[in-house]
Amino acid sequence: MRKTTTLALIATALVALGCGSGASDNASSSGGSEGAAKGEDKPKTAKIGQPARDGKFEFTVKSSKCGVAKVGSAPLDQKAQGQFCLVTLNVKNIGKEAQMFDGSSQKAYAADGTEYSADTGAAIYANKNAETFLNDINPGNQVNGVVVFDIPKNVKLTKLELHDSMFSGGVTVALS
Repeated sequence: MRKTTTLALIATALVALGCGSGASDNASSSGGSEGAAKGEDKPKTAKIGQPARDGKFEFTVKSSKCGVAKVGSAPLDQKAQGQFCLVTLNVKNIGKEAQMFDGSSQKAYAADGTEYSADTGAAIYANKNAETFLNDINPGNQVNGVVVFDIPKNVKLTKLELHDSMFSGGVTVALS
């Protein structure tokens, strides 16, 4: 009986993961196929200030600032292992249902191709309104916030890969 219950739980979890990833993949690919059907060329790489779409989100990177030693105010602050790069962006829900922005799904890259993950702990200190990216964004609504990357002091970021979820293909935004 115990083995059957365990197997049933594992099977249910796998099915749930499979359904969730399929829904996100369809949302990501449907945006691209609609644009292609209308004869629109989807830019491969956006620049700072240009909107870029992935799945249900339209991202606009407003600025990128590196060389920051700490975020937050003492005693509630966090120090960088190397340097913080603060990426200020706007996220707009262009889908038909609520979607949660996940800062941990965002990636940054150096010129040599090294990938850096977002520091979600530091982002809590960098965003004065801590709820900015912790709530669902309803269709048509948008939020502004900061995604934080902790990178070595001698590194310069060249591009971002922004995702509407961990399962999406992502969109590239050049930082230089």
